[in-house]
Amino acid sequence: MDVDGRTIASYRPTKPGLAVFVSGVTSMGIEILALPIVAPQYGSHIYTVGGILTVCLAALSLGYWQGGKRAASATTREMTWIMLATAVYMGVVIYANELLVVQTSTLALPARYAALPSVIVLFGPPTYLLGFISPYAAELSAKEGTGEASGHVYALGTIGSIVGSGATTFVLIPLLTIGQIALLFGLMLVATALAIEAPSLPRKPTAASVVVAVLLVVAAGGGPVALDYRGDVVYETTTAYQQQLEVVDDGDVRTMYLDDARHSAVDLEDPDRHVFTYTKYFHLPMLMADDPDEIDRVLFIGGGGYTGPQDFEERYNATVDVVEIDPTVTDAAKEYFGLEENENLTVHTGDGRQYLERTNETYDLIVLDAYQKDQVPFHLTTEEFMEVASERLTDDGMLYANVISAPTGSAGAFYRAQYRTMDEVFPEVYSFRTSETSSIQNIEVVATKNATEMSTRELERRNDARDLGVDLEDAVHNRMDEPDTDGAPVLRDDRGGVNGLLDPMLGQRYVVEETAGNGSNESVAETEPTEPAAPAAIGAPSSLEVIDSPSPISGVETDGARPVPADAT
Repeated sequence: MDVDGRTIASYRPTKPGLAVFVSGVTSMGIEILALPIVAPQYGSHIYTVGGILTVCLAALSLGYWQGGKRAASATTREMTWIMLATAVYMGVVIYANELLVVQTSTLALPARYAALPSVIVLFGPPTYLLGFISPYAAELSAKEGTGEASGHVYALGTIGSIVGSGATTFVLIPLLTIGQIALLFGLMLVATALAIEAPSLPRKPTAASVVVAVLLVVAAGGGPVALDYRGDVVYETTTAYQQQLEVVDDGDVRTMYLDDARHSAVDLEDPDRHVFTYTKYFHLPMLMADDPDEIDRVLFIGGGGYTGPQDFEERYNATVDVVEIDPTVTDAAKEYFGLEENENLTVHTGDGRQYLERTNETYDLIVLDAYQKDQVPFHLTTEEFMEVASERLTDDGMLYANVISAPTGSAGAFYRAQYRTMDEVFPEVYSFRTSETSSIQNIEVVATKNATEMSTRELERRNDARDLGVDLEDAVHNRMDEPDTDGAPVLRDDRGGVNGLLDPMLGQRYVVEETAGNGSNESVAETEPTEPAAPAAIGAPSSLEVIDSPSPISGVETDGARPVPADAT
């Protein structure tokens, strides 16, 4: 049958054309897959994403160059071996990705470049090998003329890249685990190698293809090799937002990890215990309100394990709405953290800012606890967002923001900018540190539409008088003076620079205070790396080490209240 003078058979892809298409699918799929593999260690910071793009493009270009030099003697058999060699390396990625990431993270590099060795080791070799395919295919193409052959190869490779990018992002990552996706790419390469040799299927390439396929399946079945110090992983998956979600049990404590960062925790034997000290601070607005019973509508932006929203719904006579962008996180909270929606607790799936812009509801309290690794999404930090939040608050409403930053010094640049931004919109802003060290930590910033300043002494009096069921003595004691924001920028939608504010924190450690778990108010400090992770053995500060040697906070209240302790050294 003819179509425009050509037979249907002429539209069948040639063997070189098939190889180019599959290499395009695989190379772009590997590039997309790289982020959820390295993000748990280094975070999804711009330097991690940029490092992945740089390494993959450099490796691919090097492969093009080397392949072009050798293309004059290219054969389909060489393309077969390249496909199989790439598939073998996919087995390495499946089985040893966590081990290789951890080992390469110990290299003594500046924090912004810390992810590069991991990306080079894991994704440089397979991308480099796939770069050989295009110049080989152009040499072996049946097209007349160099220009036509090159154009044909470029088109097929680009179409393959589009398919690989779209399928990996929108289909594979939401449905499969990282290991399963890598297995699929490996088997696709093996199948292509066999298709290139068909119909003759010579003995050596065929046997090698079978061996490689078996190795891939064994690697996938065995799972990644790694030493998990955190406890027993009871559930893990990759979400549609390319977050690696894990639920880990360590004794009686169950923790939700997103990209290797702890987001929520519950004591299975004592559900009322606040495992993370900063979650106790969520109740500070109940001291700041003239009457805590007047806080009857609360919005949480960010769900995680939903420990905070559930605590509010159970402890107070309040209606609680929660906006969580990732439905997989909500599903995990229902399965492993006891989340149950009811008439007083409602979950909304979507972006927090978009929800505020579209809803007609007003709230007495908005709790901002949304994070990507250890930073608030930029569009939830700006003056424009604060204005939207203020419009959705009642006349005496409050906005509570959980900020990860240092209280002073260069690593506190983001905190000072966030404080100044909130101060532009709200009459009164208060901040409370969760650790008495000068390390990066959870700083709780409360902005209120009530213009009457609340003294520390009054907060202490209310904590003693009100039966909240949560003792906030330590939280009140950790109130900080207003920071010096003279050099801090006001964060705006049309003005970038957040990455620059976060740069001083890269590779440092932040203190996560935990309650002792014995019913007392004592706490212990645990540390986590800010993204990207610092070398674990070389150049990393200890858990309570002063970061960037900030000057101590004076912390003396004007009303004669107890001073905030100076930073530990």
